[in-house]
Amino acid sequence: MRKKVKELTSRSNGVSNENRAASLRRYIMGWINYFKVADMKTLLQQTDEWMRRRIRMIYWKQWKRVRTKYKMLTSLGIYEQKAWEYANTRKNYWRTSNSPILSKSLTNNVIRGFGFLFFSDYYRQVTA
Repeated sequence: MRKKVKELTSRSNGVSNENRAASLRRYIMGWINYFKVADMKTLLQQTDEWMRRRIRMIYWKQWKRVRTKYKMLTSLGIYEQKAWEYANTRKNYWRTSNSPILSKSLTNNVIRGFGFLFFSDYYRQVTA
């Protein structure tokens, strides 16, 4: 499962975020509908945390320039000083995706607003 999610959320495949969200949504719905009989709540929660981190990493990489990172962080509600501080970081994408600043700016609700679906949300919806 993680291998396929990693393939769908690859940051270098040249797919738009809308198409990425749609293909990920299709995969999640099919996977959950097939395995919904099993009790796998903790597995899905862990996979969701990992997947959200990958999505944050994708957006951080797409913003590329310091100016763009700063602009996007301030538009997502981060104070200017902190946004400038984090926009200038030289840490790699994976490490930055786990930083508190991206967790506060690209929250779970913001990611849902971009059209992404999470395993545990759909599992709760199907089994209820």
